[in-house]
Amino acid sequence: MIHPAAIVDPKAEIDGGVEIGPYSIIEKDVHIGEGSKIGPHVVIREGTMIGKRCRIFQFSSIGEAPQAVAYKGEKTSLIIGDDNIIREFVTLHRGTLKGGGKTVIGDRNFFMAYSHVAHDCQIGHQVVMANGATLAGHIVIEDYAVIGGLSAIHQFCRVGAHAFISGLTGVVLDIPPYMLAAGSRAKLFGLNAVGLKRQNFREETIRALKTAYRVIFRSGLTLEKAIKKAGDSEISRIPEVDHLLRFIQQTKRGICR
Repeated sequence: MIHPAAIVDPKAEIDGGVEIGPYSIIEKDVHIGEGSKIGPHVVIREGTMIGKRCRIFQFSSIGEAPQAVAYKGEKTSLIIGDDNIIREFVTLHRGTLKGGGKTVIGDRNFFMAYSHVAHDCQIGHQVVMANGATLAGHIVIEDYAVIGGLSAIHQFCRVGAHAFISGLTGVVLDIPPYMLAAGSRAKLFGLNAVGLKRQNFREETIRALKTAYRVIFRSGLTLEKAIKKAGDSEISRIPEVDHLLRFIQQTKRGICR
């Protein structure tokens, strides 16, 4: 149902079962997937594609032009997957040509009030961004990561799968997968063991990741030697440890320790 007080461009594509609340504005070149619910006073700008069964709460700004000085009005996009929850006052921006032209958000993510995703970010599945969490441009967030309230992540950083970033944390380097980070300038505080147990990780996997953490980050070895030592050990046969090692080896900004 589309409320009569909503403004929906005739060139927008609205699938069946979509609800759009009063005073929301849906521009041209927008696609909203089946069963999604758009609350009142939501603005969805052109170039936005929203999947199925998403719920967007009041006063959110979806697909706005990127806050980038180099952006000159080029046609770019925001792609949002299925089953996402986007709470009040969330801002999700389109991409820039320099960053590939699109911001991409996966499925079943939870964006709490006032969280912000800037241009050209790539967000996986089942990520949680708590109230006021902020991503600069060109950031990669892997699956199941949790970004605490009022945290800020520097552009071009990566956050690994199942990582947990505490509230009020400033992130300027890559956060390795499966780890817990906190502090005004983020530091690692061990494995995100509680989160991994909640996701039903095997005890063998958790033990292997704890061993990898001690070898890589607390052995006193250089990062290069620590990665080699962990890679030459039996724990490297655990897929999650292999992912951790590859994530670290692929860093461009450096790894939070």
